[in-house]
Amino acid sequence: MKNDRSWTEIDLTNFEDNISELRKFIKPDTRIMQIVKADAYGHGAYEIARKSIKCGASYLGVANAQEGFLLRYQGIRIPIVILSPSLVNEINIILENDLIPTISSYQFAKELAKQSNRKINIHINIDTGMGRSGFEYDSALKEIDKIKKLPNLFIQGIFSHFSSAENDLEYTEHQNIKFQKFIRNLSEKPELIHIANSSGVVTMNSDYCNLVRIGLLSYGVYSDPQLKEKIKLKPVMSFKTRISQIKTAMENDSIGYNRTFTSSATMKYAILPVGYADGYDFLLSNKGKVLIKNKECDVIGKVSMDMTAIDVRELDVSVGDEVLLLGDQSEMFRAENVVLNYNGSSYELLCQIGRRAKRYYKENGEIISSSPLLRRDFVSLDYSDEKLNTVIETAIEQRLQSKEISNLVYSEFLKRFFAEHDRDIHYRRNFRHYIEFNEHKFAELNQYFQTNTTLTFTKVLQQDYFYVACANEESKLEKYFLRPDVEYRWLIDKNLGSTLFDLTSVKINDIELYHEMKMTDDCLEIRCYHPELKNLKGKEVEFSISTQTFYPKDLHQLAVYLIELTQGAEITFNFGNVLESAEAVPIFSGRSKFPSITCGKNEITISTQTDEWIFPTSGVVFVY
Repeated sequence: MKNDRSWTEIDLTNFEDNISELRKFIKPDTRIMQIVKADAYGHGAYEIARKSIKCGASYLGVANAQEGFLLRYQGIRIPIVILSPSLVNEINIILENDLIPTISSYQFAKELAKQSNRKINIHINIDTGMGRSGFEYDSALKEIDKIKKLPNLFIQGIFSHFSSAENDLEYTEHQNIKFQKFIRNLSEKPELIHIANSSGVVTMNSDYCNLVRIGLLSYGVYSDPQLKEKIKLKPVMSFKTRISQIKTAMENDSIGYNRTFTSSATMKYAILPVGYADGYDFLLSNKGKVLIKNKECDVIGKVSMDMTAIDVRELDVSVGDEVLLLGDQSEMFRAENVVLNYNGSSYELLCQIGRRAKRYYKENGEIISSSPLLRRDFVSLDYSDEKLNTVIETAIEQRLQSKEISNLVYSEFLKRFFAEHDRDIHYRRNFRHYIEFNEHKFAELNQYFQTNTTLTFTKVLQQDYFYVACANEESKLEKYFLRPDVEYRWLIDKNLGSTLFDLTSVKINDIELYHEMKMTDDCLEIRCYHPELKNLKGKEVEFSISTQTFYPKDLHQLAVYLIELTQGAEITFNFGNVLESAEAVPIFSGRSKFPSITCGKNEITISTQTDEWIFPTSGVVFVY
C-alpha cells in the first residue's frame, strides 16, 4: 500500500465476527442469504461471496442479472437470487448463468417460461407495505396460481421485504403479520420463505420463515443507533489516503472552490489526493473530519473532484503520512457517524467509497489479496477484439517484465491463433493414432508395406462435413494444413496412384458417413458427410477414421504430426513381424517435451497425460 494514493481495507475477520453475532438471532436450521448487490455494498462481491460461503451462506442476493453473471464468471457456484425485477432482455443471461430471478409480474414469468427449455427456480416477491416492487398483496394469490400453470417454472421461494425494521417496530410487526397470513393462505408452501433483512433479524421474530437476508449489519454498519444495544458489530471497510502536499495560508486567505473557507489567522493545512470522484462525499465540505496520528482534523473548504484540504495546524505532519477517512475502530469514523455530518446515507457512502482506490483484503491483520482500481473486475466480453488484444499483450509484458519476449510470445504464438484461425481456435482431445505395417500378396507392390491406420479424437464439429486429403508431394499437402475442414492428411508415395489409398471406415459418434472422392490439382480429396451431422454442429463429437494404403519399405521412417492444438495424445506404431525393430523420436512442444515411450512386442507407443496440452507441429518420427 506504500505506493497507493488512496486505498480501502476490507477486514474479512471483522466480517466473519459480524456474521457470528447475527447468528445469535437466527435459528440453527434457518438458511442465510448474503446480500452482495452493488459490489457487496462497495466491499467487493467476489471476496465477500467467498467468505460468506465459508461462513455458511447458502444463497447470494444480487440486484440484477449482470451482477449475478459476474459472480458466475469469477467461479461462484452457489445459488444466486436476483432480488430486483429483471428485464425481458436479461432472460438469456439468467438462463445461461443459472440465476434465480424474482418474479413481480405475470408477464415476465410468461416470457421466462417461453424462453426456458428446462425447469428454472424462481422466487416471488409480495409487497406487504414496502411499496416498491412485488405483487400487490390482495391479488398475489391469484397471480401465483396463474404462474403455477406455466411450464418450466418452479416456485422455490416466496418473500417480502421490511420497510423500517431498524426503527419502526409497529409497522414492521404489521408487515410481519400480513406476510405470515399470506403464507398460511397458500395452497402449497414453497421450499423457502423469507422476509427479514439484517435489521429484521435483530428486531423481529419471524419464526415461520426459514431463510434470512443479511446485508448492512454484516458489513459492520448500524442501520439505527438503537441497534448498538442489541448487537456488537465491527466495521469491515476502512478508507485511507496520504498527505500529498503541506501548505500555509495567511490571514484572510480562501481555500477551495467558491471561497467557502477563509482563514482567520496564519495556519498550516494539508492537501489529500482524494475527492468526490473517489467517493469522498461532496457534502462533507467544511463538515467532515479525518484522523491523522490519532488526532481529528477538520475538512476545510469544498471537497473537489480530486482533492480535499484539511486543517493540520495542531500537528507535526509530513507528505506521505497516512490519513484515515472512514472505518477502523474509531467511533467517529464509522460510516453511520460520518454521514451524520451531512444527513446522508451510510448505504450510499459505502457504495461510492474508493472508486479509484485499490482494495486490500485482510484476515487476522494480514493482507491476503487485493483487487484492482475502478472497482471493475476484468470481463473479456466487455472488450472489443482490438482492445482485448492490447490487454493480452500488455498483461504478458507485465508478467514477463520484458517487452521483447512478450512481443515474441504474442506475435509468434497467440496472434497466429487469433488471426490465422479467424478467432475460432480448434483443438482436439483424446487423440489416438494407430498405424500398422503388414506384408501383402501383391507382387507388383513388393517394395511397399500394406499400411492400416485408425485415427480417433474428440472435437467440436464445425461443419456438417469434413475432408480427408492425400497428395504425393509435401508442398501440395501443406495447403491442407490450415484448412479447418480437413481432418486427416496422408502423403502418398510418388510412384503410387491415389487409387491405392482407401478410406475403409469413417464415423462420427458411430454414424457411418458417406464419402465422395475427387482429384483437385493432383491431390485426392475425400468429402465425408451425413445428413445427421447438421444436428451435431457446435457439439463435441468423436471422430473415427480408418484407412488402408501402402508405404515404401526403403523410406526407413514414418512421421506423424499434430498440426492442431491437442489435449492428450497416444500414437502407436505396430510393425508386426515385418520389421525386426523400430525406434521413436518424439518432437513435442508444450509443457512436457518428453512424452512417455512404451515398447511392447512388435510395437512402440508414444503417449502423454490425458489433460496435457500439445502445441501444433508436434509429432513423432518412427525410424526402422
